[in-house]
Amino acid sequence: MRPPLAAVLLAALVTVSAPVAFAMPRFRLQAIPQLHYDQGNPLWELDRRVMACTFCHVKDSGGAPWNPFGESIRAAFNADAQAGGKGTFPDMLYSVLKADHDADADGYQDALEVYAHTLPGDPHSVPATPPAELRAAFEKAGGIPQYAPLPPKR
Repeated sequence: MRPPLAAVLLAALVTVSAPVAFAMPRFRLQAIPQLHYDQGNPLWELDRRVMACTFCHVKDSGGAPWNPFGESIRAAFNADAQAGGKGTFPDMLYSVLKADHDADADGYQDALEVYAHTLPGDPHSVPATPPAELRAAFEKAGGIPQYAPLPPKR
């Protein structure tokens, strides 16, 4: 006896979507809405292009090693832990952006690169807008506070 068509289609959908579902680690799932990368994309949880692994990692697949921006986040976690804190990823991400550093030394502070949707850990990924002009637009849009950790969902 053959399985019903609906069961076959459901099994195929699960098989095809499983790699996508596992491709979005918890940190990235937290960062995307915090940094507003989900805006305009109702299916952002399934779209790896919203925020590439290379946002923080050297490799497209993630994992070690980390790029300079990823290392900044790791350093924030280490400093917080040594001080006895229990900071969350959204807290550490926000603290790194508030520090107003330029992790990849490309002339654009990390928060400006986040705002421009370029990679803050890749010196070859730079915004098309000059830094002063981008800074003005960034401040007008809300500056660093727009990236504060989101309140917990209830």
